[in-house]
Amino acid sequence: MVTKQIKELEVTKAKIAALEKSIAKRLSKELATLHKNYGFGSLGEFIRALKGASGTGSRRKGRRGRPAKSADKVKRRRRAVITDETRASVKKLVEAGKTGSQIAKALGISLPSVQNIKKALGLVKARA
Repeated sequence: MVTKQIKELEVTKAKIAALEKSIAKRLSKELATLHKNYGFGSLGEFIRALKGASGTGSRRKGRRGRPAKSADKVKRRRRAVITDETRASVKKLVEAGKTGSQIAKALGISLPSVQNIKKALGLVKARA
């Protein structure tokens, strides 16, 4: 009785394999003519239209394959202009005991800018 079921299973597996092969062949034929069904002259034109419709394609890729941010979406930081007033403010805040990051935040400049100003004014200790 079990051997009969095993034979039925083998026959069914063979039918499934034949059906999968038939479907793959038919699908391949349909895909090969898909561009003609939608009125495109070539497969390349059809692929470009698909990429354009899906929002992918000719966009440049950024890191890790993601689309790069366009120039209008990227928020660029303006370069701080360091004036004599800024230097005086840094000196005053250092003497008041403020930290470099507090000074940077208060004056709207970067921490490296604060460090450079302090170094130029001689307000940092030399390394031993």
